[in-house]
Amino acid sequence: MKQGIKAFIGCLLLVVLDQFTKVLALQNLKGQEPITIIPDVFQLLYVENRGAAFGILQNKQWVFLIITAIVLAALIWALPRMSRERHFLPLRLCLCFIGAGAVGNMIDRIFRGYVVDFFYFKLIDFPVFNVADIYVTTSAIVLIFLIVFLYKEEDFDRLFSKKGR
Repeated sequence: MKQGIKAFIGCLLLVVLDQFTKVLALQNLKGQEPITIIPDVFQLLYVENRGAAFGILQNKQWVFLIITAIVLAALIWALPRMSRERHFLPLRLCLCFIGAGAVGNMIDRIFRGYVVDFFYFKLIDFPVFNVADIYVTTSAIVLIFLIVFLYKEEDFDRLFSKKGR
């Protein structure tokens, strides 16, 4: 039980950090010219995103809310049942970051009707993104790496075994 409380607090802190950065973006970037950090490379640029990356599914907030609810339900079901072996810590951390990113953007969609984005790599004209997006994207990449290179079939056999809890 103690581990579950620590994980919940850790995920909550990640969500708070995401929301704090979005409040800063709202206060300091909305209605302003972009702030150049590295000329022609990186800017802080306020964007209200009513869709997903690359502008897909604009104004389809209900789709994102349903997907987020499904992801969160799966995480809430899986995390307490996962083995507590140290070997699975990277996997549990990835899932926590994915959950925190999903919740961070869901809060925006529910309370603002859009997601606040503000990091912009001008050099490659990458879609504007936020801290929650970093959580989800980075964790998904690490998760793929873990599944392909670290975890073996026998690891997945014992991932949800009662012995490791």
